[in-house]
Amino acid sequence: MNLTFSAARLADGWASNVGIATDANGQIESIKRATTGGKLVAIPAATNLHSHAFQRAMAGLAERQNARLDDFWSWRDAMYRFLDRMNPDQIEAIAAQLYVELLEAGYAHVCEFHYVWNDPHGRPYADPTITARAIRNAAARTGIGLSLVPVLYSHGNFGAKPPEHGQRRFLHSVDSFLSVVDELHPEAIALHSLRAVSAAQLHEVVAATDLPLHIHVAEQQREVDDCLAWSGLRPVEWLQRNVDLSSRWTLVHATHMTQDEAIETARSGAVVALCPSTEGNLGDGFFPAEAYLAAGGRFGIGSDSHVSTSPVEELRWFEYGRRLRNEKRALSAGEGSSQVGAFLWTRAAACSAASANAPLGEIAVGKRANLVLLDPDHPTLVGRDGDTLLDSFVFSGNGGAVAEVWVEGKRVVEQGSHVARDDIAANYRRAIAELHA
Repeated sequence: MNLTFSAARLADGWASNVGIATDANGQIESIKRATTGGKLVAIPAATNLHSHAFQRAMAGLAERQNARLDDFWSWRDAMYRFLDRMNPDQIEAIAAQLYVELLEAGYAHVCEFHYVWNDPHGRPYADPTITARAIRNAAARTGIGLSLVPVLYSHGNFGAKPPEHGQRRFLHSVDSFLSVVDELHPEAIALHSLRAVSAAQLHEVVAATDLPLHIHVAEQQREVDDCLAWSGLRPVEWLQRNVDLSSRWTLVHATHMTQDEAIETARSGAVVALCPSTEGNLGDGFFPAEAYLAAGGRFGIGSDSHVSTSPVEELRWFEYGRRLRNEKRALSAGEGSSQVGAFLWTRAAACSAASANAPLGEIAVGKRANLVLLDPDHPTLVGRDGDTLLDSFVFSGNGGAVAEVWVEGKRVVEQGSHVARDDIAANYRRAIAELHA
């Protein structure tokens, strides 16, 4: 496949009149100057580092004030109740709808943090991989790139406390989990959290495979307090003292880190998966960005609970949280660029490859041809070029600027719409009607 663009944001900067050739596997095999470029502007597509696809169906359903103060934990109870009836076919329909929305917004790849394993009674399905295969089917139907991340979830809290009734669909032993991993051959694996696995389980799983590792950590202050009561250490501190924290690890949220923890995490090479729209929705807190970025910390973004499916909104939330805390503007920039939107987009994209266990995140030879094509005539972008165009896309790209999305050299979004949008939306509506019947 040969593609041409009026301009492209390559790994080493902007270029005009760019021609890209891809091989049969959807990887970029050459980048050359074209005699004439196309109309559209190419940027590396975003990668979604953290997704719970089934939660797309409950987005907006937990916004009612209760007699007690709402927080992450009350939201979690609502999520457990919502999941009570969901079957694998419905999981597939919901995931497909989500993936269409992610693609149309500019994501080309998703890391699916998958922990719904059992039936509504908490019993294993006859095929213990059926729900994971539903996720893979949804990705195949929509064309989104997928890193399946099976999750070990065994306990209810620190110290191997028994699981709650609402967690019955998530549960595995180490042996049953590793059996599923062997069957699925996933791109990465996860420990749900230090709450949900014992220290012995964590070490056994880490030693059993060399795959990338994901983990929720330090998302809420109560988690920090409970971890201190259990171990005398904060959650990220516990990881730093008990595992070889390295580029193999993706820490999801890591909201409540001290400055020292943030600096040590940055120096380790681990990636932090930030999910600002979900963290804001749940009232989690503010990530310690100043210390982390100053130490060269790597980060990506995820839509997590999918109250937003827009990568630019995640990046805005991250930057605006910093501005609100510091009462200053234009804080997130680096690597020789003073332009915040351009830095956030390109840095998040490039840092995602290790977490996804895939060659993506940059327009460069050997990388997957995962591309977002922007319309430079869109009112948000007209008259802009280079990093100024990216700034405008990130901070005011509220819809319509994404003309096309290509995944591994195949066009899946054209003129702003997914090629199978209507059929997938119809299946989604049927699934939601069944869940609410």
